[in-house]
Amino acid sequence: MYQAIANAAFLILAGVLWRRLRPFGTDADQMRQSLTSLVYGFLLPALVLLVLWRAPLGVEALQVAFVAASCVLGGLVLAWAWFRLRKTSNPVLGTVLLAAGWGNFTYLGLPVLEGTLGEWARGVAIQYDLFAATPLLLTLGILLASRLGGTAAPRGLLRELVMVPPIWAAVAGVAFNLLGVPMNGWVQQLLEMLATGVVPLMLFSTGLALRWAPGLRRRIQTVVPVVLIRLLLIPLLVLGLTLLLGMEGPLRTAVVLEAAMPSMVLGLVLCDRFGLDTHLYAEIVVLTTALAALSLPAWFFCMGLIAS
Repeated sequence: MYQAIANAAFLILAGVLWRRLRPFGTDADQMRQSLTSLVYGFLLPALVLLVLWRAPLGVEALQVAFVAASCVLGGLVLAWAWFRLRKTSNPVLGTVLLAAGWGNFTYLGLPVLEGTLGEWARGVAIQYDLFAATPLLLTLGILLASRLGGTAAPRGLLRELVMVPPIWAAVAGVAFNLLGVPMNGWVQQLLEMLATGVVPLMLFSTGLALRWAPGLRRRIQTVVPVVLIRLLLIPLLVLGLTLLLGMEGPLRTAVVLEAAMPSMVLGLVLCDRFGLDTHLYAEIVVLTTALAALSLPAWFFCMGLIAS
């Protein structure tokens, strides 16, 4: 776990330094958009297809999807209950809902799970995200952001969902898996070559996206509850669900670690798009990502104690 966290931290820090130093005069935001477009539209679908084509699909996959949906919805309910009681303004409420509900399940979760638990855990991260978290984000998440931000949601949310390249790769991977279609050696080699670029580019892009906004002291009472929900309460909720569902061993560890991921970076785009508080969201992303370097090893240690 510690080596995986150290490797991820190195690449994220490299992105942070690149953003600050701007070597070769490169604009960090433009570079991040190019890298994320490459990963999201080309490399990540190859990885998704490779993993789901070979992954065991059955009751465990359904359990992972259920836990992932519960993770997102649990974060939304907790944040809504806390901040509604405090009569938070709609733009801030929309911001904290996105930050509390959706973690960095793929861009950080995938490399951490793979580095900690092995290659098999990539399937858990992908199922967690594409079977539940991403569909919820592109439907419920966008509806909440548009309603609370005061900007109309785009028409045809279902169309927005089906236009996501990794979703199509997931559908193809599951179909080939269930139909027993053999994976040609050349195809496997090509997919593996493309997949190798996903993790380092994901982490580096995460670092490029981290930016600090002044005025944290004024917003500390808003930031701290989100950090606690995202890094502590949601993993506790998911741990309880795994006990109820009878999930054990490495699979239980994998879904709890996924639940403990910091807030997703993609939320910055949604905040800009729907008029939410982008500065607040950026602070939450920075803090949860930094603190995850401590909380993730702590959760991994706790899962080891529970298993023993």
